[in-house]
Amino acid sequence: MLRIAVGPLLYYWPRATVMSFYEEVAAGPADIVYLGETVCSRRHELRAADWIAVAELLRGAGKEVVLSSMALLESSADVTALRKLAQNGRFEIEANDMGAVQLTDGRPFVAGPHLNIYNGGTLQLLHSMGARRWVMPLEMSRKSLEVLQAARPAGMETEVFALGRMPLAFSARCFTARHRNLPKDDCRFSCIAHPDGLRMDTREGQPFLVLNGIQTQSAAVYNLAGEYDALAASGVDVLRISPQSAHTGSIVAHFDALRRGADAAATAANVTALLPDAACNGYWHGRPGLELAGRAA
Repeated sequence: MLRIAVGPLLYYWPRATVMSFYEEVAAGPADIVYLGETVCSRRHELRAADWIAVAELLRGAGKEVVLSSMALLESSADVTALRKLAQNGRFEIEANDMGAVQLTDGRPFVAGPHLNIYNGGTLQLLHSMGARRWVMPLEMSRKSLEVLQAARPAGMETEVFALGRMPLAFSARCFTARHRNLPKDDCRFSCIAHPDGLRMDTREGQPFLVLNGIQTQSAAVYNLAGEYDALAASGVDVLRISPQSAHTGSIVAHFDALRRGADAAATAANVTALLPDAACNGYWHGRPGLELAGRAA
């Protein structure tokens, strides 16, 4: 039976909203929860001590808790915070850059989706450095995954990003602040006004990308609920659901129903109805990412 993970919160929500969200997660069927700020170090609704308190709450509810690191470090303060995270001594970390990997000093960690793992040699190297689970890059297809599955070291788990807007790129510039003609250092925490990011449309009115501070995401929402059987057959161990501002608990419940035998096509349709934008799964099928292919189409 595949396990369900709730990925790190990629958006900037008010403190009360975050705390309420994780109380709901604690009561739900997810097995693994990733915590912490991975996008922008200026977001301070929750401090490090607050994230540890949430981690203890989730651990008390029987969840495996992992602390996620930043994907783009921009200052010495970011490096100091990363070092404290890696050496917290209570929870494993998800390393999203090689600096975080080095700071684990051989302790077990999760190799995050931003490490760009595309071949068996990289898997072997990270496993030798302490990685016990790796997260497949979002643009990888099922066929490419199966090649790596055949090469992965014994005992190393595989996690797949199965639901959520796809993080596509990071930049030193904050595009959300730029949208308001504000400098990055005086962004006035503009992200908090956009709990699912700020969507950009083409001139023809088609959803294109989502601005999330220094992160650019897909407007379409990656949805692999209809591919559950293929994921299981490919030897995947964990499915990641990325938090959104509404219905995350219901989506986790639908994925839980999948692993208990629910029909994949019907469940995928139910999940799609709960998404903030159209669904896509093209990358999984080796096609352009914004497409919807296979049975889900």
